[in-house]
Amino acid sequence: MTWPHSPSPGPIANMRHNLDEVIRSVGCTVELQINHSRQIWRVSTAPLRAVLQDMVKGGQTLNAETRNVSQAFAGLNEQVASEAGYGVRRPRRAQGHRAPSTQQLYEQKTKLRCKYVIDEAIGRCQAWFDAKHKACLQRVAVPLISHLLCLPMKFTFLCHMVQVMHAWCRDKIPVEGNFGQTYDKVNGSVAGISQDFSAQLVVKHEAQNTLVGVNVSRERLTEEVTSHVRQQSVRLGQTISVLRLLLSCTFLFVFISAFSYTNHYNHDIRFDNLYVTTYFRQLDARRWKQKKRTLLPLRRAEVSGVIFPCRPAVQPPELKSLMLELLECIPPLLFLLLAWGLDHVLYTMFSVIRHHSFVQYSFRSSHHLEVRVGGRSLLARLLRSTIGALNTSSEMALESTNLACLPQPQAMTQSDYLASCLPLGALVLLCLGQVYTHRLRRVIAAFYFPQREKKRVLFLYNELLRKRQAFVRLQRRRIARHARRHQAFEKPLLERFSLWCPLLRRCLRRYCVLCGSPESRTSQPCPTPTCGTIYCRPCWRDMGQVCFACTPGHLPLSGDSSSEDQMTYAD
Repeated sequence: MTWPHSPSPGPIANMRHNLDEVIRSVGCTVELQINHSRQIWRVSTAPLRAVLQDMVKGGQTLNAETRNVSQAFAGLNEQVASEAGYGVRRPRRAQGHRAPSTQQLYEQKTKLRCKYVIDEAIGRCQAWFDAKHKACLQRVAVPLISHLLCLPMKFTFLCHMVQVMHAWCRDKIPVEGNFGQTYDKVNGSVAGISQDFSAQLVVKHEAQNTLVGVNVSRERLTEEVTSHVRQQSVRLGQTISVLRLLLSCTFLFVFISAFSYTNHYNHDIRFDNLYVTTYFRQLDARRWKQKKRTLLPLRRAEVSGVIFPCRPAVQPPELKSLMLELLECIPPLLFLLLAWGLDHVLYTMFSVIRHHSFVQYSFRSSHHLEVRVGGRSLLARLLRSTIGALNTSSEMALESTNLACLPQPQAMTQSDYLASCLPLGALVLLCLGQVYTHRLRRVIAAFYFPQREKKRVLFLYNELLRKRQAFVRLQRRRIARHARRHQAFEKPLLERFSLWCPLLRRCLRRYCVLCGSPESRTSQPCPTPTCGTIYCRPCWRDMGQVCFACTPGHLPLSGDSSSEDQMTYAD
C-alpha cells in the first residue's frame, strides 16, 4: 500500500501536485490584490509625499550638520569622561555633599593617572632587578662568590627614588583653571542643537480587510494553507514510514516460516504431504513389476487431493491458499481505486475553477495640481519655496489579468495509470508465484532430509492405497446390496435406450460406475449383454473383474474377500 505515495507517477503524487497548484493560485491571487492596492495607494499619496519630503529636506540638512558637530565633539568627550590610566577606586561621596565639578574631576583624574604611571615605573624597575639577580646567580656557579657578586642586583631601593615625582604631579599638574566650565558650556550647546531643530515625517497606513470580516496577508494565508497540507503530508508520510519499516522486517517472517516448516516437516508426517514425487512413481513401478496393486494413474477423486510438482498449472489443493493470497490484494486495489477517484474529483474541480475564474482588471488615474503665489516680498519667496512643492501632476493606466494566478491542474495520463497498476499486478503475480515457492520449499526440505522424505512418500503411498481399498470395498458392498435385493441397478433413461439400440452408444457418453470417470477406449463394459455397466480398467481390476451390478444375490462376495487377501502395503 506504499507505492501510491512514492515519488513515481501515481494518484497521490498527482494530488499533491494539484494541491500545490491551489496553494500557489491562492497566494498569487492575494499578492495580485495587494499589488493593486499598493499601486493605488502610491498614486493617491504621491503628491502629498512629495510636498512633505520637500518640507523635511531643510530639517534633514540641519540634522546632518548637527551630527557632524556631535561627531567632532565625541572625541573630546571620550577623553574627558574616560577613566582609563589609573587603578585607584573612586572614593564614595558622603551623603549631603555636593557632587564635584567637571574641573575638579578632571584634575583628580589627571593626578591619579600621573601617580599610576610612577607606580608602574617602580614596579617594572623592581622586576628588572629581580630578573638580573636570577640571571647572575645562574651565571656564577660558586655559591658564596655568586651571592657576593650578585649583591648589587638586590638594590631595589634605588627604584623608589622616582617617588619624588609625586610632588610634581600634585603641585604642577598642567590643567587650565577654566577648562571644566568651558567644557560644560560646549557640551550643553552640542546637546541642545539636535533638540532645538527637528523635523519628522510620519506616514500611517491602515490595512483594510481583503475579504469581508477577514484581514489576512498573502504570507499568512500561504503559510496557513501550506502548513495544513504539510501536516497532513507528514502524517501520511509517518504512516507510510511505519508500513515500510514493517515491510523491511519481512525477512524475519521468512526465517520464522522456514524454521516452522522444517519443524513440522520432521515431526508431523501428514504436514504438506501431498506431492506425487519421483520416488512415489518408483514405488508404484516397483509394485507393478511385483504384480501388486498400484495407484497410478490416480482416480479423479484422488487427483483433487494430491499435487504433481512438475505440472505448471495450479492444482486443487493449492487453490485455497491462492485464493486467500488474492483476497489480500483487495485492500490495495480498493485503496488504489479510491486514490484514482479522489484525484479525478480534484482535477475536475480545479479544471472548472480555471475555466470560469478568469478576471481582467483595469485601473486609470490622473490628477493635476498647481498653486501660484504672486509677489516679490520675503514672505512670497518663502511660500513659493515651501508650498511650490504642491505643483504636481501624474497619470496612471494599469491593465492586468489573473491568468497567471489560475490553477493549472494536471491529469493522470495512461502511462501514469499503467505505472500505478504495475505494483498491484506484480503483487498478483507474486501471489501466483507463491504456489511454486511452496513447492520449492518441499524440494529444499527433501534435499536436506532425504530419509525423512522417503518415509513421508511411503506414508502417502500407503495412505492412498488404504483409501482406495476402502472406497472400492464400500462401492462393492453398495452394488452387491442392490444385487441381493434383486433390484436392477439404476441407470439413466438414455443409457437404458442404448442397451436396446447399440447405435446410441456412439452418441451417448457413459461414466464409470465406481469413480465416475468418462468412458474411454480402455473402459471395460460388463460382459453381461443386458447389464451394460461401464468400468474403467483400474476399477475393473479392483472389482476383481466381477460386475456386482448384475451378480445374482445367492453368489458370495468372492471378489471382496480375494481383494482383501491380496491387499499389501508398500515398504
